[in-house]
Amino acid sequence: MIRLLCILIGYAFGLFQTGYIYGRLKGIDIREHGSGNAGTTNALRTLGTKAGVITFIGDCFKCVLAVVAVRLIFSEKYGDIIPLLTVYTGLGVVLGHNYPFYLKFRGGKGIASTAGLILTLDPLLALIGFLTFGAAVALTKYVSLGSLLLAAEFFLGVVIGGVMNKWSLSQGQLWEMYIVAAVITGLAFFRHRQNIKRLVSGTERKIGEKAEKL
Repeated sequence: MIRLLCILIGYAFGLFQTGYIYGRLKGIDIREHGSGNAGTTNALRTLGTKAGVITFIGDCFKCVLAVVAVRLIFSEKYGDIIPLLTVYTGLGVVLGHNYPFYLKFRGGKGIASTAGLILTLDPLLALIGFLTFGAAVALTKYVSLGSLLLAAEFFLGVVIGGVMNKWSLSQGQLWEMYIVAAVITGLAFFRHRQNIKRLVSGTERKIGEKAEKL
C-alpha cells in the first residue's frame, strides 16, 4: 500500500507540465509543434533556449519536490526503506509527466524527471549522469542519445549501489528496487523508440536544428 501511495504522490507532482504551461503562456500548445512532445528538447527547439532551460528545471525539480514530500511524510515510519520509496515516487513522477490524464495522456519522455530522481537518490550518481549526458551531446549533437545514456546510467547506478550495499536494503527489497529502476529506464527507451530508429538510420535531428511543424 505504501508503495502505491508513493506512486500516486509522484504522479500528482508529475502532472505539472512545465513545457505545456510555458507554451500556453506564449499562446501555443507545444504538443502541436515540432516533435509533438511536451518535454525539454521540444521546448528548446520550438520556443528557444530560455524555454528549454525553464522546462528542464521545472520537470527535474518536480521530482525532487515529490521525493522530499514522501520523505517528510514517511521517513519516520519507513526510514529503513526510503531509497526504495524514492524510486517508486520517481516512477510515479515519470508516469505523470509522460501520461498526464488531463492532456489525454500526451506528455513528455521523462528524462528531466528521471534526472531529478537521480539527484535525490545520489548526488554523485547525478553528477556522473549529467557529465555523461553533456559529453554525449557535445560529441554527437544528439540530445536523444545523451538522454538514453542518462537513463541507462541510472539503472546501472542503482544496481552498482545495491551491490555495494549503499541502499541498506534487504536482498528482496534490492531486487524490488532494481525492477522499479528497470521500469523507469524501460519507459525512457520506450518513449524514445522513434528517436532510436532515427539514430540507427542516421536521420535523427541534431541539437540546434529547428523542429518541423506537425
